[in-house]
Amino acid sequence: MPLQRRTSLSLVPAYRQGRPAPEGAVKLSSNESPHPPLASVRDALAAELGSVQVYPDMSGARVRELLAERHGVAAESISLGAGSVEVASQLIHSRAGDGDEVVFAWRSFEAYPSLVRIAGATPVEVPLDADARHDLDAMLAAITPRTRLVFVCNPNNPTGTVVAAEALERFVDAVPRDVLVVIDEAYVHFDRTPERADGLDLFRRFPHVAVLHTFSKAYGLAGLRIGYAIAPLEVAEELRKVAVPFGVTNLAQTAAAASLRAEDELAIRIDEVVAERERMFAALDALGLGPVRSEANFVWVPEGSTGVEPVTAADLGAALEAGGVIARVFPGEGVRISCGTAADTDRVVAALEGAGLFDASLAADTGILVGNGGAA
Repeated sequence: MPLQRRTSLSLVPAYRQGRPAPEGAVKLSSNESPHPPLASVRDALAAELGSVQVYPDMSGARVRELLAERHGVAAESISLGAGSVEVASQLIHSRAGDGDEVVFAWRSFEAYPSLVRIAGATPVEVPLDADARHDLDAMLAAITPRTRLVFVCNPNNPTGTVVAAEALERFVDAVPRDVLVVIDEAYVHFDRTPERADGLDLFRRFPHVAVLHTFSKAYGLAGLRIGYAIAPLEVAEELRKVAVPFGVTNLAQTAAAASLRAEDELAIRIDEVVAERERMFAALDALGLGPVRSEANFVWVPEGSTGVEPVTAADLGAALEAGGVIARVFPGEGVRISCGTAADTDRVVAALEGAGLFDASLAADTGILVGNGGAA
């Protein structure tokens, strides 16, 4: 007799990691930091290597205390996990199960629907509006008595769009208090909007808000896996109950603590990535691709942009790959291109100019020159 299967898993696709780059190509498919670890972080990790035979502190007290000081919240309201995606999983498992619903925009972070289904709950995907932004009115309308959580990815992955401060506050205020609003701020460090929405401010002012942050993106610790939630005390206690025991390693905690002490250095690197995002956006726009204005560390090009001829996501991905750039292709929807170094941006522009699908003269008209590491 064959083993019994959990049939609901047939609806759960395996998470699709950004494609690795073959030799000679550049990988811009995973929103990773283009910078190696800071020297102070490397030194802290080297000092920790001699004790990897010891289990990590499951509570993450050292990191939680630093985060509490950094954000002005109680350490007890902070829960760690192996990246913010694992903390999102904790939130879902602690709040939702069979018969419950979790609402989020779509397209948004690719893991949301899978995490919800794994927990046995039902994902409720609310389409983005015509500008690739959260349709907050539609999300409110999607809330039912079965809704347990609402995710707002801000800035949104993969489109890079943001929910403005006033709009997000109105939304949070309108959501029933028995529904947890999770504001996923994995890319918040790259947001340069004049009046940025502040999830932590909303957490302090509303009883049904949790905020997700990660060390993977701006802090450049994607390979070590550490993220955290700031949540109401009763929610944070539940997260620690469903967390994987010892899921955040000593190395990850050490690197996170060292990074929090080096935020001034990291800010310079973040500004460099933001500058390359703006340069890439300008180049893609000049080529007629209609990129979406991004406040993250990537740029989204929706399918249907014209160039010389109508261009599909597959066309654009193939053109980039032929030029030695691996981006994240969402067939039938668009392409997400991560932002890296000036040389990476040059590589993107050169690949598209060489593809013959786009009007390279338009990019030249804007003063975006390949090989000079910036605008003329």
